Amino acid sequence: MSELVLEFRSDTFTLPTKEMRRAMAEAEVGDDQYAEDPTANRLEERAADLLGKEAAVFVPTGMMGNLCGILAQAERGDCIVLGDLAHIYQNEAGAYAVVGGLSARTVPNRDGCPASADVEAALGARSGRIAPRVAVVCLENSHNYCGGTVITAAQTAEIAAVSHSAGAKVHLDGARLFNASVALGVEARELVAAVDTAQFCFSKGLSAPVGSALVGTHETIAKARYVRKQLGGAMTQVGVLAAAALVALETMRDRLGEDHEHARNLAEGLATIRGVHVEREKVTTNIVAFEVEPPITAAAFVQACASRGLRLSRYAGGPGRLRMLTHRNVDQRHVDASLVIIARVVAELRMSIRTSG
Repeated sequence: MSELVLEFRSDTFTLPTKEMRRAMAEAEVGDDQYAEDPTANRLEERAADLLGKEAAVFVPTGMMGNLCGILAQAERGDCIVLGDLAHIYQNEAGAYAVVGGLSARTVPNRDGCPASADVEAALGARSGRIAPRVAVVCLENSHNYCGGTVITAAQTAEIAAVSHSAGAKVHLDGARLFNASVALGVEARELVAAVDTAQFCFSKGLSAPVGSALVGTHETIAKARYVRKQLGGAMTQVGVLAAAALVALETMRDRLGEDHEHARNLAEGLATIRGVHVEREKVTTNIVAFEVEPPITAAAFVQACASRGLRLSRYAGGPGRLRMLTHRNVDQRHVDASLVIIARVVAELRMSIRTSG
């Protein structure tokens, strides 16, 4: 078991397949700034078609995709509404404020999807009179900091209806959109039908080495391309990256259910370990959130696991909260090995604390 690489920190650690590497080596390329990279063009056309939108733009990262989507639909001085645990709010360096000159109004994320009443209240809070105009409402699906929970098409449509009636656009951070699609058993286009823009990553569960796509109307994506240029994200022979993303899009979506099964098995195993608390019924995609009971600290637990070859990470939402993600490079052997290490670490830390006390 010690010979296994137990990498559970993120699904960004997925490695490209041989087919992706071959596609990268053989990619037909041109200058994307002139819209003349044929592979990038094919990827953008495929991404837009798959999600039922008019157009798409390839960007290096999900954060850039989110920022392009927001800034293409908002002006400096405007406001965005988003969940208090949204990745855009918690983990993207405040770029909407620093780069875009936007303010944020947060609402409770609850189990991933904010309540429409909370969004409606945020939209109506003196917007456009003495408070900033709310230009964009942001959603996230699946939701990172809410344990990988998913938002249904109906929930998204309800928020979109409230937002649109107030004159605001809706942007979806769909970094793990296809995980949500597989978990719900619906096509991804259904989950984005009601939103104006959506971003999704090729480089997480889909296993491509880099890249994301932003989809929307022709007009909005044209504006997003300009924002991408302003951010330094315009690329030339980007087909070498787009080729891997194309393979990911066509070959990796259907297998995401395997990651979800491994996550459920991991949660079931964690539930049997004394000193660990996990809400296994909430594990629906590839993210497993759990806690270690005090006086064990998350920092000590992560360090002890790492010294035994298991890599996991601390998580937002509480001082003892932790996260493990399953992905293509994790199978049941890795799950079983990690559970053995976690049980041993918890027992050893509890004993150490008792004896030192």
